[in-house]
Amino acid sequence: MRKTVISKFIVLTLIALVNPAYAELTESELTSLKTLIDSDHRSEKARARNKYRHPFETLKFFDVKSNQTVVEIWPGGQGGWYRSILEPYLAQSGNYIAVRSKDSFPKPVSKVPDNTADRVLVFRAHGFMIYDKPAQQYFDAIYKMLKPGGFFGIVDHRGDEAVPQDPKGTSGYVNQSHVLMLAKNAGFKLHASAEINANSADTKDYPSGLYSLPPSLKGSFFDQELREKVLKIGESDRMTLLFVKP
Repeated sequence: MRKTVISKFIVLTLIALVNPAYAELTESELTSLKTLIDSDHRSEKARARNKYRHPFETLKFFDVKSNQTVVEIWPGGQGGWYRSILEPYLAQSGNYIAVRSKDSFPKPVSKVPDNTADRVLVFRAHGFMIYDKPAQQYFDAIYKMLKPGGFFGIVDHRGDEAVPQDPKGTSGYVNQSHVLMLAKNAGFKLHASAEINANSADTKDYPSGLYSLPPSLKGSFFDQELREKVLKIGESDRMTLLFVKP
């Protein structure tokens, strides 16, 4: 047990030395995140989805520290799911910046000058990126926002690699290989990946794509058998990837 603890400490120390921008959160930061995630300032409906979206584990994995400048791409308005955690978490000593649909992104966004962000986060929004402009433009824009050594974290609906990526993202699923390719083309290096948000029960073959699953439940209002099936499956299988800007 002692050897395991020492080994973990050495690994984390080496990571911090190689990239000081990535270091474990403090106990105070971890406590703050847990408190905010379970707080009743978030709606009961939002908190009910914690079991599917694993916000504590995800933000810990992305190493979101309370004194950082954190940009969230398309958070979903003032009541955005992750925004309700990140904005108060960063309020005292950090800076939360929401890039919303009304902003010019992927064109330069004035409130996020180049090379100023410590973290840029995308939660279940990549599918929307490939509906309009070429997806590569979005990844290139995120790369420019980040400081050298900054991190880009993404959680998104993971597609079936046996099915070619639909350039319009009709099903809502995005192949992990597609995301890795776009990130690499932008200049990112994959720092780490995690299965925090994985769901092996997601077969990814529903009539309305991932929108058949909770919380959308599209197409099953009059189909009780399908409704029972998708409720049992839960929310989609999701990739969790962390890239670094060298």
